[in-house]
Amino acid sequence: MIVTACRENLNDISRNKKTVLDYMDGFNAGDHQKILSCLTDDVVWEMPGVYYHSGKVAFDKEIENDAFEGKPTIKVIRMVEELDIVIAEGTVQGKRKGGGAFNAFFCDVFHMNNGKIKKLSSYLMFSRP
Repeated sequence: MIVTACRENLNDISRNKKTVLDYMDGFNAGDHQKILSCLTDDVVWEMPGVYYHSGKVAFDKEIENDAFEGKPTIKVIRMVEELDIVIAEGTVQGKRKGGGAFNAFFCDVFHMNNGKIKKLSSYLMFSRP
């Protein structure tokens, strides 16, 4: 569920921010097609020091990471936009395979191109149980 503050004025929201919200909604729904529709064909997704994926096929494989099960619950707390960069902060909760929940905070930097995500740099910090 997306924090309603981010959805309050959809008429006033930029195309780039709307794409980021649609992308997050796709993750919450487990909707691969919705997620992939927000991306350029040559998209790059990196978590510095953890992984680097290039292209929609690689991106799609990471959507449902083998280390986790079910759909995550992502809440966007704040978004900031400057030119073709959107930064989203929020929380994510999910379940690890074999049991155990996780709670994390994220800061995602979206590089946009014509209203689509061209590059995503994800920074994640897990909170203590």
